[in-house]
Amino acid sequence: MEIEIKHLKKEFSYYKKMMGLSGSLHNLFHRETLIKEAVRDISFSVEKGEIIGLLGPNGAGKTTTLKMLSGILHPTSGQALVGGFIPWERKNAFKQRFSIVMGQKNQLWWDLPASDSFYLNKCIFNIGDQQYIRTIEELSELLEVKDLMNVQVRRLSLGERMKMEILAALIHNPDILFLDEPTIGLDIVSQQKIRNFLRYYNEQKKTTIILTSHYMRDIEELCGRAVIISQGQIVYDGMLSKINHLMGDKKVLTLKFTQEICINQLTPFGKVRECKCREGVLELPKEGLRKTMADILSCLPVEDFTVTEVPLEESIALIFRKESAIS
Repeated sequence: MEIEIKHLKKEFSYYKKMMGLSGSLHNLFHRETLIKEAVRDISFSVEKGEIIGLLGPNGAGKTTTLKMLSGILHPTSGQALVGGFIPWERKNAFKQRFSIVMGQKNQLWWDLPASDSFYLNKCIFNIGDQQYIRTIEELSELLEVKDLMNVQVRRLSLGERMKMEILAALIHNPDILFLDEPTIGLDIVSQQKIRNFLRYYNEQKKTTIILTSHYMRDIEELCGRAVIISQGQIVYDGMLSKINHLMGDKKVLTLKFTQEICINQLTPFGKVRECKCREGVLELPKEGLRKTMADILSCLPVEDFTVTEVPLEESIALIFRKESAIS
């Protein structure tokens, strides 16, 4: 296994602050310590060359997990091996093997051209001149930023800066790549270009990637497997394609009619998601779908129809709600 995590846990302690001047004076002598469990006993493994999606709502513990796996944070308890190294020991050999890109953090020097930051990384990682030139040429071509290398980072668009951040992270050809919200705030075109690049890079280099994202398109296009975290605990670890099965194997039936219909005409067939004018959307169990379709076609003036899966984000949101209710 390229990455192996066993019973990893991270707690943060903080103090309860009372309001007002009297509260501040009270806190000087009697402070109440509170504990926040950011990550609660998680275990999973990642094979070499695999891309997995690490999913969860805000505050679930995704970024904390990546920070522990990259050695930025020391866990409260538990074990982890990343590329054969214990990450929080921060050995130089380990630093050569991984890279992390955080969508809300910058590693490039703001007032300098990106090329200067790349050269700094070259010196830090002791990369040979020929290898450095070859890598820069290849990556800048793939990311379509070749003409922007000598532009100040602060003058680049958000999408261009994110491409530069990814390029900087890959200069030393890491075996393992952690991506924390790499497409956050980007337009649809920029998101797609970054996804295309990551897919191609993984196919060519067999780089192991853990990706967090709130954009389900990122996860669906890049990851075959998802690890879902809610309130610091793993609530699902498996193939993306099986999440809908876990939630009851539902299908979404979109119907177009030759004349206007009302919601009461659709209700007998299943859960009505939408009904307006000559269109209707139903949520139906996968089992018995063919018979239900036959009944609808015989009773209603159907002009056209499509059958699709329940959107992935809806199934994942349902998992979050169930876990919150249990907790």
